[in-house]
Amino acid sequence: MKLGIVSDLHCNDRGLLKALEVMGDVERLLCLGDSIWEYRFSNEVVRILREREALTILGNHEEGFFSEHGGRARAAPSIDQKLLSWLAERPLRRELQVAGKTLLMVHSTPWEPRGAYVFPHSPLLDRFVESGADFVLYGHTHAPLLRRVGKTLVINPGSAGDPRNGYLLSCAVLDTETEEAEILDFPDLRE
Repeated sequence: MKLGIVSDLHCNDRGLLKALEVMGDVERLLCLGDSIWEYRFSNEVVRILREREALTILGNHEEGFFSEHGGRARAAPSIDQKLLSWLAERPLRRELQVAGKTLLMVHSTPWEPRGAYVFPHSPLLDRFVESGADFVLYGHTHAPLLRRVGKTLVINPGSAGDPRNGYLLSCAVLDTETEEAEILDFPDLRE
């Protein structure tokens, strides 16, 4: 199965649309959280994810938005309440069986407490093998990464919405049968 992977969209619908374009034909779209940005909601980004039937999880920005502190932001009249409800129903993590292999989707880390920033040079990367999954997909850092840790292929697609630390926007494509993955970079199209 060919999977398209995005993360950290941060309300950038143009970045998401460009990611979909550069990924080409994928059988399934996966979003690793932070589709919104702090207390800002994007009807456009969430609509695209829902229309594409993307397997979506929540990131730290959604957790803040849906916390008690986000009540005022959630009440904004510009928010499509059906889209808001759809996003609120997404889980914090997903474990899937694809092509006889286990794929784990998390926003930051598979272990508790969640929230660590695991950058490409971090020794914490070795802990991803503890999940027992064949593939672990994570975001949060905005730093793209493809690395095999033991039997586990760890993939961070970077950010398709908010480039940081000199990175371009990026997404990833994973073929679960061949276990080949690719990071695809593209420029930020926001004005």
